Parts: sequence; structure tokens; C-alpha cells
Amino acid sequence: MDNPIYILGIESSCDDTSASVLKNNEVLSNVTANQEVHSKYGGVVPELASRAHQQNIVPVVQQALVQANIKKEQLSAIAFTKGPGLMGSLLVGTSFAKSLAMGLEIPLLDVNHMQAHILAHFIKNDSSKIPPFPFICLTISGGHTQIVKVSNYFDFEILGETIDDAVGEAFDKSAKILGLPYPGGPLIDKYAQKGNPKAYKFSKPKVGDLDFSFSGLKTGILYFIQREQKKNPNFIKENLFDICASIQHTISEILMDKLKNTVKQTQIKHIAIAGGVSANSEIRKRLQLAEKHFGWTTYIPKFEYTTDNAAMIAITGYYKYINKHYSNVSVTAKARLKVTE
Repeated sequence: MDNPIYILGIESSCDDTSASVLKNNEVLSNVTANQEVHSKYGGVVPELASRAHQQNIVPVVQQALVQANIKKEQLSAIAFTKGPGLMGSLLVGTSFAKSLAMGLEIPLLDVNHMQAHILAHFIKNDSSKIPPFPFICLTISGGHTQIVKVSNYFDFEILGETIDDAVGEAFDKSAKILGLPYPGGPLIDKYAQKGNPKAYKFSKPKVGDLDFSFSGLKTGILYFIQREQKKNPNFIKENLFDICASIQHTISEILMDKLKNTVKQTQIKHIAIAGGVSANSEIRKRLQLAEKHFGWTTYIPKFEYTTDNAAMIAITGYYKYINKHYSNVSVTAKARLKVTE
């Protein structure tokens, strides 16, 4: 391609406002404004999130263009998150993207946030390899836990998913039980490094071969902590590292068991992970070990592309653009959206 394609990606599905500029499949900028306001409430407050997006979106987009060293007139198209996510947050990004695309008279590209997490693997960078089709992707985040078969850029099939809570929620709720601040998942990971993963045993849920369930595990952890605190009020404080290591070990085991079942059923040995929880060090380590033990080829995204970010929206937009999958300006945000939609 003689003329480079410049895509502006906008991500506003939850509490981070992010903008990214890609030149073809290469990231020129990826700017994210985090919202600190939610930590004191122990979770994301939708109304506060959408207000913060309104404040952040113009400066974040401006900064992304400045860092990429291009003018907005050079943009080929604008990609934005259509869903899934918080409706108020999605509407801010959707309306901004529409008006900018109309003003610049360039194509608009609506992006499925869950597909974007998976397609982040196709961002060009020196260190990581790109998975060949078909591959299996374990998408793990605060809202989703899915095993997806990816046959091409826009052909996704859900092979298994959670029947109740997502894995990210299991981490965060467990952290809350332990009195850790929100978001607690990364703290469990941090403290687990210093603990014994076999110190406490939590039972694994019994569901279908490729499906997940985390509500029973959360309840089991809660009852276990309550029981131990009756015997020793300082139980959490004295055993925090071991508790965190045991929780993390159990969750990692559940995920790996399901991946083993998937490989057995599909015979596909190219395994990727995506989503916010794929930043977890134990899950990354277990996946790397699987290359040696089971002969898999594994694909682990760079840290900055695991959590919600606009580069993953822009790369999905890039493939939509070259395939001419343009959006109509009447497109609307959708709070609920399957990876296959």
C-alpha cells in the first residue's frame, strides 16, 4: 500500500477514556486517562464514569494526535467502541466519533470491544508473534470469561463461557472479602508472589467441559475466611500472602483445565489470551509452561494491550477499513453485545 492508512481509535466502554492513532497496523500513540474517582466507592459508578469521559475525551484525542505527530485531516477513518459496556460511557465515545467523522467526511467504523481484545494480538510490535488462523483465545476480564475459536478477523465462535460471574469479578470480590481496595485483582497477584499456592485448597466448580462458573468459588472463599476469622481474628493479616497465592492458584488451575479440554476437542494448539485478567502473572506463567508441557504455541499480549485501550479498537478498525466494513452514521451504542455480533 503506497498511502499509509491512519486510524484513530476511541475507547470509552467503562471507566478509562482512551485514544490511539495507528499507521496501518503500527501504533503511533495510545493515550489513556484513568478515572481515580471510583476507588473510594469500591467499584465503577456509571454516572461518574460518563461525566469523566465527557471531560477527558477532547484532551485525550488531541494528545493522541500530537503524540502520533499527525493532523486530524490526515486520518483515514475513525473507529470507536460500540459495545459492550456501560451505556453512558459508550454514548460519549459514540457521539464524539460520529461528529468527528462527519466533520472530517471520513468513514466511521464501529468496533465490538470483545473482538478488539482478541485482535490486539495483530498490533505490530517487535517482541510478540502473531497467531495464525484458526486459533483459540481465552478472553478473561472483569465482565467476560470466554473460550473463543477465531477463524479469521471477523469469524468468532464461542466454545465455552461463564454461566455466572467473570473471572475478573472473582478476583476483585475475593480481594474485597480480604479487605483489599478496589480494583483488588492486581493486589492479589502482587501478594501471591510471596505466598504458598498450596497453603489452602478451594474446590473447583463442576460445570461443562468448556464452561466456567465462579460464583461458588467466591462463596467458598467467603465462608472459609469467616470460619477462620472466628478461630483467629487476625487470620487475614497473618496469612494474607498464602491466601492470595491459594486463590490465584485455584483460578489459574480452572482456566488451564478448560484450555486443555478445548485443545483436546478442537485439536487447535495455537492458544492466545486477551482481556484485563491476562495481565495476571500466574496465568501468563502457566501459559508459557504449557508450551513445554503440551506442545502448544501460546500468544500473550503486551501489558499495555491487556486492559481496555484504544489501540485494540484502532487495529480492529484497520481491518474493518481495508475490508470496507464501514458503519452508517445511524449506528447506536449497545451495552450488551456478544463477541459473535
